[in-house]
Amino acid sequence: MTLSLRAKISIVDVVRLWCTAFVAFMLYAAPLVAQTDTPTAPSETADAPSPPAASVSIPGTDIKAWERLAQRAEDVVYSASASDTVYETLRAQVATFRRQFLDAQSVNAARIATLRAQLAALGPTPAAGETENPEVAQRRAALNAQLAEAQAPVRAADEAYIRANGLVSEIDGIIRERQANLLFRHGPSPLDPVNWAPAWRAVQGTLARLGRETGQELSLASRQRALITRGPAIALWSIVGLVLLLRGRSWGQRMVAWLSARAPRSGSVWATIASLVQIVLAIAGIIALTVALQLSGILGLRGTLILKEVPNWAALVVSVLWLSDRLFADDTGQRILPLPIPYRREARLYAALLAVLWVLRAAGEKLAEFDGYSEAARSVVLFPLIFLGALILFRLGRILTTRVRFDVPEGAAPPMRSRFVRLLSTAATWIAVFSPIFAALGYGAAANAMLINAAATLALAGLVLVLQRFCSDVVRLFLGAGEDDENLIMVLIDFALTFAAIPPLALIWGARVTDLTEVWTRLGEGFALGDTRIQPADFFVFVLVFGVLYSATRLLQGALRNSVLPKTSIDQGGQTAIVSGVGYIGVFLAALLGLSSTGLDLTSLAFVAGALSVGIGFGLQNILSNFVSGIILLIERPIAEGDWIEVGGNMGYVRDISVRSTRIQTFDRSDVIVPNADLISGTVTNYTRGNTIGRVIVPVGVAYGTDTRKVEGILMNIARQHDMVLMNPAPSVVFQGFGADSMDFEIRAILRNVNYVLSVKSEMNHQIAEAFAQEGIEIPFAQRDIWLRNPETLTGGAAQPNTDPNGEETQT
Repeated sequence: MTLSLRAKISIVDVVRLWCTAFVAFMLYAAPLVAQTDTPTAPSETADAPSPPAASVSIPGTDIKAWERLAQRAEDVVYSASASDTVYETLRAQVATFRRQFLDAQSVNAARIATLRAQLAALGPTPAAGETENPEVAQRRAALNAQLAEAQAPVRAADEAYIRANGLVSEIDGIIRERQANLLFRHGPSPLDPVNWAPAWRAVQGTLARLGRETGQELSLASRQRALITRGPAIALWSIVGLVLLLRGRSWGQRMVAWLSARAPRSGSVWATIASLVQIVLAIAGIIALTVALQLSGILGLRGTLILKEVPNWAALVVSVLWLSDRLFADDTGQRILPLPIPYRREARLYAALLAVLWVLRAAGEKLAEFDGYSEAARSVVLFPLIFLGALILFRLGRILTTRVRFDVPEGAAPPMRSRFVRLLSTAATWIAVFSPIFAALGYGAAANAMLINAAATLALAGLVLVLQRFCSDVVRLFLGAGEDDENLIMVLIDFALTFAAIPPLALIWGARVTDLTEVWTRLGEGFALGDTRIQPADFFVFVLVFGVLYSATRLLQGALRNSVLPKTSIDQGGQTAIVSGVGYIGVFLAALLGLSSTGLDLTSLAFVAGALSVGIGFGLQNILSNFVSGIILLIERPIAEGDWIEVGGNMGYVRDISVRSTRIQTFDRSDVIVPNADLISGTVTNYTRGNTIGRVIVPVGVAYGTDTRKVEGILMNIARQHDMVLMNPAPSVVFQGFGADSMDFEIRAILRNVNYVLSVKSEMNHQIAEAFAQEGIEIPFAQRDIWLRNPETLTGGAAQPNTDPNGEETQT
């Protein structure tokens, strides 16, 4: 028996240890905010020593106040016994000084740069044993002294910044460690029967005291007189609250119908606005009823404690009802998550139940804290709520995972929204499975946090989907787009809303507001690149300058293309080359001036750019070759847009010349992309370079026995009478020779526009056929007579004599 009992205890301990490790992994896999030491901007260096940091003042900072604060913060951090409120207050004060020190790191920047340039102009410092001109040496020493004096505040700011940043990190570590300890603390199990009786007695005591307080308030004569005196006000507030609660929904529906009748295309927008109005009216009604109860004064201490939170809890429940109604609407045109009809009401019901359970849990925790429940009693009281919440969340997650089906074309990948919903709902389902297990094992805080955070995450994701749908409807309304039309504005709005949901999501999963402000501070500090610190503001300056100059370049290109160049004698290809060259130069200058406007020292990047250029040159040599070839094409212009060329077996018109490739449109209207390097290094035939004059050759054959001079005259007349044929040089007819079946002739003529060579050739063939028919000239075709040497092998019998066309006897 003893061994068996020990075995059971060891198994329970193993399970508890496993659960503890799993909870730790789940929560630490996504830490609140990763705290790493931020590298400070490297301070300027000089040959001359600088004064001690403690004796140097930092502009804009009270050094004495900072020293007192830093010493107090270090003492508190070392003791690790202060409250969270004290730590948060100290952190805020230290963070303020830290920002001042960061700003002070750029003080005297212009003066330091000037002094360094002056020292560089004097040449390098002489090596040991070398001498220098006394005047130059004296001047160098004076400049080094000035440089050290100018750098002293910067070095002091560097040292103070490092100290302040370390204090902030240590305070954050202490607070985060306390949160983790509280979350992972193992308490009594709610399934232990020993804890049931105390929990039941605690609940009975709370309910009894709540009822007794209310009865005592009603029995007081002063309270009864106050009820009579405040009766009209109480009745008025009660009536207002009931009217708003009972009639608010119908008023919102009437408003939607009225607005939709006047603006049919904006029905979905007005429906969303009206639903928000319904929420406001419902919350206002609950607040009015709360005011009526407060005026009555019949509630005791516990009742008043709960009543103060009723508006907040009511707002939560009403908001969840609104959100679920928008996500799982009965109207197919309004719903956002496509669920079958039977599951829509079920999903809305589960969402409402989760909100109600959250309110019950919050009320229970407040009463338990007020009445001083023991930890065991709290775990027993809250466990049924955790179990029911997990059960409802599991069912809701299963519905979202298995029943939500977005309409996608056959064979197409599911949209990102579908995968996002499936991922969140699957995670919520697994959390719902493990939460009751953790609570049963005594990890009630972890189970409670996981369950609430999972439900809140689903609600936040639903809110993002609703806002994305509403913003898309507004954009379609203003742009006049259809229901299925999407554009870049909608995509950017969806991205912005998704990005804006990250801070609330971090707060849901335990991050503090100071953690978010710390992330924002780190982003604002930027990063050091060489001797320059790059900040987000510099990035926006670069985007602004580059955007303005890029727009100016495009305007200049448009003016050249439409107004200036058409009035010159430059051909179309030359105009295109000029416009393209202006564009490339403008983009390069815009990027260069944009980088310079950020204050970035480009010379500090020279070595890095040189090293990268070697690797880029090898890796992108084909692209660079095409780029250089494109510039050569634009400058030398061996081909131009509109030319008829043949390259690599492809024939067609040049439609576009870019820096990397050239687009050729073939005669069957397909586009061929040819790398520019092939046009420079390969053989290119340009049929229309400089002019459109070209030659057409029309071959024709006549039967043997035809008068060749007559044929030559007919063909010459056809060539001379065609409108596209030039008379200088004059067309000619060539008797090519005697073919196997015909005598072969060719019309050779020069056309004024070679682009019409096919139509000219076709027209001449029609005229040749008509003229030969009138003159009785035969155009032969190939004929073959087949003679069988052993015909009996085909018939299987004796061959019969036959006579061939020459009178000779053959066997058939």
